Amino acid sequence: MATGFFKVPTPHNEPVKTYAPGTPERKELKEKLAQMRKEVRDIPMFIGDKEVREGQKIELRPPHDRKHLLGHFYKSDKAHVTQAIEAALAAHERWQALTWEHRASIFLKAADLIAGPYRAELNAATMLGQSKNAFQAEIDSACEIIDFLRFNVKYMTEIYAMQPDSNPGMWNRMEWRPLEGFVYALTPFNFTAIAGNLPSSCAMMGNVVVWKPSNTQVYAAHVLMKVFRLAGVPAGVINLIYPSGPDAADVIFRHKDFAGIHFTGSTGVFQDIWKSIGNNIHLYRSYPRIVGETGGKDFVLAHKSADPHVVSVALSRGAFEYQGQKCSAASRAYIPKSLWPEVLKLITADLKDMKMGPVEDFSNFINAVIDEKSFDKLAGAIEDAKASKDADVIVGGKYDKSKGYFIEPTIIQVKDPHYISMKEELFGPVLSVYVYEDEAYEETIQLVDTTAIYALTGSIIAQDRYAIELATQKLSNAAGNFYINDKPTGAVVGQQPFGGARGSGTNDKAGSMINLLRWVQPRTIKETLVPPTDYRYHFLAQD
Repeated sequence: MATGFFKVPTPHNEPVKTYAPGTPERKELKEKLAQMRKEVRDIPMFIGDKEVREGQKIELRPPHDRKHLLGHFYKSDKAHVTQAIEAALAAHERWQALTWEHRASIFLKAADLIAGPYRAELNAATMLGQSKNAFQAEIDSACEIIDFLRFNVKYMTEIYAMQPDSNPGMWNRMEWRPLEGFVYALTPFNFTAIAGNLPSSCAMMGNVVVWKPSNTQVYAAHVLMKVFRLAGVPAGVINLIYPSGPDAADVIFRHKDFAGIHFTGSTGVFQDIWKSIGNNIHLYRSYPRIVGETGGKDFVLAHKSADPHVVSVALSRGAFEYQGQKCSAASRAYIPKSLWPEVLKLITADLKDMKMGPVEDFSNFINAVIDEKSFDKLAGAIEDAKASKDADVIVGGKYDKSKGYFIEPTIIQVKDPHYISMKEELFGPVLSVYVYEDEAYEETIQLVDTTAIYALTGSIIAQDRYAIELATQKLSNAAGNFYINDKPTGAVVGQQPFGGARGSGTNDKAGSMINLLRWVQPRTIKETLVPPTDYRYHFLAQD
């Protein structure tokens, strides 16, 4: 068999298309949206080589247009979970034996399919199913998933190239094997890119996967699965199912071949998963890998030297893009008293200028939140703030679910820096602001560090370099992704590996080699070229 030390294509971040009036991508996307709105998609499970259509049908409707039917999927039961595991394990031996360059080729092809013929469909599915505007969909379901696939191929080759030194007379080698068993990928609604990366990054390293997306992301997950299959992912390597969380957990976390979980979602769910794995640890063939990116209560800290315009844009974009439904979204801000009047004036003007409505109208900056449960939670938090003596709703505060789940961008000014909306994740277009005395900067840094359980993202905005240095040092554990003079969102694969610690997860940094290392187990091989034939060492000889 011919072989070689193959060099993969050098990855570059996918250029973001503008969708400005008159551009070909805008025309294509609008046509695709119209076409997909006319369809009613019948979305199966993918188990082994079968498309499974059985059991209860669940409707899929746009969050911004509750009366419109996009399609339906089939709810999986425990038997389907078992079938998916069996299909994955049946595919394991052949998949892990496939030479790495062929695995690389599959996922490079998937990236090119998304960059080209499937870009509009995946973006449209994300817009309709998850209520993202065109730009937010483009940076997510086009650029970021393309970047994940291409950069992960590069990281994979760098891992395989990590080899030990050898002394004379021996050859030391490091073999990077997939995990023994199957990996469970549990993915969120808010980023199609995350939904695609969690199963594909594991599969790329030779693992087999059972994938459960959020019900509110199934519409786009189906397009991803179609792309993976067209790219050549063999049957059984990635199995796509839609069970309830408890049904999946009851089967998966009791299975002896459970090898790991790749998770993005809430902190509470992740902690319950960790507890279940711990309780069942005696059942497993090996210790499972537990990788999770969870919640955030991400901060913007402004210093008195900050430019008010920079602060206001960091807040209006950081807090309200995609309705604040990003784990990295700015949800609490600390603004010095001297800056607050100007910042408030600027951000209020921004929010008054932002249009809210369906994604099909490209002039809308704000769209709907994901579902009724989220809507009710956010509406409740707004009403609590209106009734509280420790907080005031100073901008926005309206909401309406008669047509879609629309929450007006809202700013809560708190009198108590420990008010609940400064501590607990709301996951919506609600920003809480604490105004501090200018001279209390160091004390405010301490507040930022200790108020919430999370440590995902945060930013410092200042012109004073001493203030920047102080915050950078004092907040070293408060954010896994820390931004200087920018909003705390927008991590780019290959540039800002993403993840946080504390209550925000295991900080295994999606978009880097760090994450892929979690999905392999190394084997060290030492080959002695001319083995000894006498047990005696030289020191035993007589003088």
